[in-house]
Amino acid sequence: MLRTICRRGGSILLQTQSATPRLWITPVQQRWASSLPMNTVILFVPQQEAWVVERMGRFHRILEPGLNFLIPILDRIRYVQSLKEIVIDVPEQSAVSLDNVTLQIDGVLYLRILDPFKASYGVEDPEYAVTQLAQTTMRSELGKLTLDKVFRERESLNSNIVHSINQASDEWGIRCLRYEIKDIHVPPRVKESMQMQVEAERKKRATVLESEGTREAAINVAEGRKQAQILASEGEKAEQINKAAGEAQAVLAKAEAKAKAIRMLSDALAEQNGNAAASLSVAEQYVSAFSNLAKSSNTILLPSNTGDISGMVSQAMTIYSTLAKTNPTTSPEVVEKKMPDVLDQLIPPEEERTQQMNSEH
Repeated sequence: MLRTICRRGGSILLQTQSATPRLWITPVQQRWASSLPMNTVILFVPQQEAWVVERMGRFHRILEPGLNFLIPILDRIRYVQSLKEIVIDVPEQSAVSLDNVTLQIDGVLYLRILDPFKASYGVEDPEYAVTQLAQTTMRSELGKLTLDKVFRERESLNSNIVHSINQASDEWGIRCLRYEIKDIHVPPRVKESMQMQVEAERKKRATVLESEGTREAAINVAEGRKQAQILASEGEKAEQINKAAGEAQAVLAKAEAKAKAIRMLSDALAEQNGNAAASLSVAEQYVSAFSNLAKSSNTILLPSNTGDISGMVSQAMTIYSTLAKTNPTTSPEVVEKKMPDVLDQLIPPEEERTQQMNSEH
């Protein structure tokens, strides 16, 4: 008995589905949904669909997927809502940006029905209403942005449109999941100006990069010269320090050698026959002094007793003895230092010799 009723109900359901027209959103787009089935007492609701049932013209309940039973004549299936995610193609429309540029924009809208009751009784055609709301929201959001920001802030524009749609569609039981802008068509003249702007921007970047390269090269050259000068000055400084240190060491070495020589001379003078050695040294310095007479001037004035070297040495030794007697505490080093003065007394300077020669003439 139950099997016969099910077969008859299925045949009636097929006939009603072939005879019932489908629901349209716009003249161009058709919404997919099952046709309104007739009440056959025993009904099988497909998965991801919600059938809204009215009893005597008033909302009764929503049939869940699977097996359901209805009362004939009293219950009627009024709406069939799909709970799947719905993709709606938003038609192309014109919008004016903040800088008065007319744009042609189209998009894609992703929806899902969360509450079949609100979607059935809250608005006449929820999908059409959401589509119109998306278009108006898109125009209002584009009016807040300039042309350059429209391309840069595409993601924020999509999120703003989704937020605005969800604020109004909560009462319709529909949730907007995503909104994506597919194409943005710019007028030809604006596109040409944008292309020129891009070329100018690229030329500007190239010029800036070239100038930065020139500046970096000049900085590197100047830095290299600076480092070279610093290194050269440091090398010269080190050379001067080394030279001064060498001269100081040479002076110290000469002083130490001279001091050692004077000590040895003083030791020799203190020994036996020291006077003879001193006489020999005086005679050598005397001869050496005569050898330098002609170096500073061509005029040479010789004393009358030039050949009497022994007398000159005796006179020098007499002066030496006089210095030693007048200053008993004087060391031999001091006497050695004063020896050139003694020779100067024996051999007058060039000026005195010149004056003597003039007075004789």
